[in-house]
Order: sequence, then structure tokens, then C-alpha cells
Amino acid sequence: MVKIKMKNSIAEIDGDEMTRVLWALVKEKLILPFVELNTEYYDLGLSNRDTTDDKVTIQAAEAIKRLGVGVKCATITATLSRQKEYSLKKILPSPNATIRSILDGTVFRKPIQISCISPTVKTWKKPIVIGRHAYGDVYKNAEFSIPGPGKVELVYSSGDKEKRILVADMKGPGIVQGMHNTDDSIRSFARSCFLYGLNESIPVWFAAKDTISSTYDGRFRDIFEEVYQTEFKEKFEKSGLSYYYTLIDDAVARIVRHEGGILWACKNYDGDVMSDMIASAAGSLAMMTSVLVSPSGPVEYEAAHGTVQQHYYRWQKGEKTSTNPTALIFAWTGALSKRAELDKQPELASFAANLEAAVIKTIEEGDQTGDLALLSNPKPAKVLNAWEFVDAVLGRLGSA
Repeated sequence: MVKIKMKNSIAEIDGDEMTRVLWALVKEKLILPFVELNTEYYDLGLSNRDTTDDKVTIQAAEAIKRLGVGVKCATITATLSRQKEYSLKKILPSPNATIRSILDGTVFRKPIQISCISPTVKTWKKPIVIGRHAYGDVYKNAEFSIPGPGKVELVYSSGDKEKRILVADMKGPGIVQGMHNTDDSIRSFARSCFLYGLNESIPVWFAAKDTISSTYDGRFRDIFEEVYQTEFKEKFEKSGLSYYYTLIDDAVARIVRHEGGILWACKNYDGDVMSDMIASAAGSLAMMTSVLVSPSGPVEYEAAHGTVQQHYYRWQKGEKTSTNPTALIFAWTGALSKRAELDKQPELASFAANLEAAVIKTIEEGDQTGDLALLSNPKPAKVLNAWEFVDAVLGRLGSA
């Protein structure tokens, strides 16, 4: 077989734990036999991030900007327990947050639908895509514990001007948190969401809580409306699409009765929570794609799930775990498909589409990992481990 030669590189970003193990497996079995990979490799494993003082994360983000396409494995976000486990010099920031900030990107998460797995929400007929703002709020906050009684204030200083507002007059110990966002980042978020809606031909919803947070959430609401009215309204109407703003609690109530086929744009924390809810209700977190889109063009593909820590500990003891690699495979196919689009390589796009079809066919014909076997109708005769599942996909790749 003649391998497909890639014209240009993608940024390949390796990660941690079980997903790192499966990353190598997917490459070895499903990609390298068919594609002459052209990648710039960056190791964002926690130990290497610690060794490089996190410079490797910045280098990876800059590579995505330069090359236009990146594909990323799941990575550990350090905590005190992880610092001890990995003997880290210090607790490093979330690599995803760093990359999102550098790319000024919005995260779009979309379930992979399978005919033998019905969503928990019976009205859902089409995927619900979550557009998650990828900057600021609680993920870039400042917080500390209050030891005792005293006043907590927000202070804004500019030159010789100063503005103060009382947060709380604390009567005893407690906690305090300060969050921020920027007009430029919110505007990029809005543009990315409306562009995604146009490209995918789906309506866009945006939800916040401006009735309670009239200044903070109200700014999000106003900027979305401004961007829509001045840049996208005519295009949406011409395409038969709509934009809808509502309160976040109203959006949740509507979503559980909706048929799907929409983009639900959420602030950072809301998107983090709701994307996991959508993934779980649609089937499994391992069946959700995650795409970071910069309004300037660069795109990064990854799985929506984490590093599958407990499976990794079992793998270290010699067990071949039933870990679902579907979203990891779709991260690779998404990146290869985007590279093919940019480089006008139809044979590479065809391979990516065939690999996705082979994965879906494998699952629908009853070769499934444990997470899917619990949900599938009919039930599979046997639950496969990750290695068996990848081999099953490989066996169908030629006929997909």
C-alpha cells in the first residue's frame, strides 16, 4: 500500500496517563500504516511540562498558530496531590487554559451519535453542540481565604484614578474570589460561535444570567447582540438560521425538550459543566469531540475527556483496560481532515472520513468497549478491551 503523503505539518501534542498509552496505540495501528505523518511533536506530559517550566506548552500553542492545525492528547491539570505524585517543582497552570488563551479560542464540543445508543433525553434526535468560552471567569481567577472579620473590596486603579466597590463586610472567616473577562475575548467568542453556526448550518443560542449579574453577564449579552446585529444577522437570515438569547436556567429547561441540531454557546464554567452533561446524556464522555477554534483561523482537535487516571493505574499493573479510544481517534481524523482541507488533499480527507466510518461501523456491529456495552441496544456478545477495539476498527477500515 502506498502511504498518503501529507503536504504540510500539524502540531502533535502528547499528553498523560491512559490517553497517552492509547495515543501511541491509535497512531501505530490506525494512522501510520496509511499516512506518512508530518507532525511537529510536543510532549505536554506533566513531567516534561515541569522540566521545561511549562515553556513546552507555550511552544505547542505557538506551533498551532503557525501551522494552522493541532491535535492534542488529554493532559493532567496539576493539583497538590498531583504535585506530590509526580514530584513537581511547582503546580503548573492548566495546559488547555494556556493554549486557549494564546489562541484566543472557543471550544466546541459535539457528541458522536451511534444508532445503537439512544440518548437519555428521548427528544434528542440531532447532536447538541456546546460552544464554551475558553478564557477568563473562574479559570483565571484570584482567590484567597479570609482569616477573620474585615472588609473585602474590588479596586480598579488607572493612573491617579481609583474606583472601589465593597464585596462583603466579613463578620468572620470565609473565602473571596475575583474574576474577570475582556471585551476583546468575548467578541472573539461571539464571532467564533456565529461562524461555527454558519459553517455547520445550525442555529445559535447564547445563555447567561444577566438578571442576577447585570454588569458581568450583561456585558456578554450585549456584545453577542452587537456582533450578531452588525456582522452576522444578514448572513444568518439568508441561510435560514436564527440567533436566540435566554437565561441559562431557561436554556437548560428548553434543552431537555429540544430535538437538538443547535449550537448552545456558554460562558466558561457553564460550558465546562454542560458539555459533560450533554456527553453523558448522549452516551459517553468518550464519545464527544472537542475542537478549539481561533477566530483568526487556527484549529486544535482533542477528545473532550481527561486522562482516564484509574484505568492508567490498572494498566500499570498489567491489565488491558476497556478504555474507549473513539474520541481520541476522532481528534486525529478531525486534524487530518482540516489539514486536507487547507492543503487541498482529497485523498487525506477521504482516509479521515473512512476511519471515522470504520469506528462507527465497529460500534454499531457490536464490537464495543465497556462504557458503550452498558448502553447499547442490542447488547454486545463480548466487551472488548481498548486493544481489541482498535484491532476491530482496523479490520473494518478497508470496508467502511
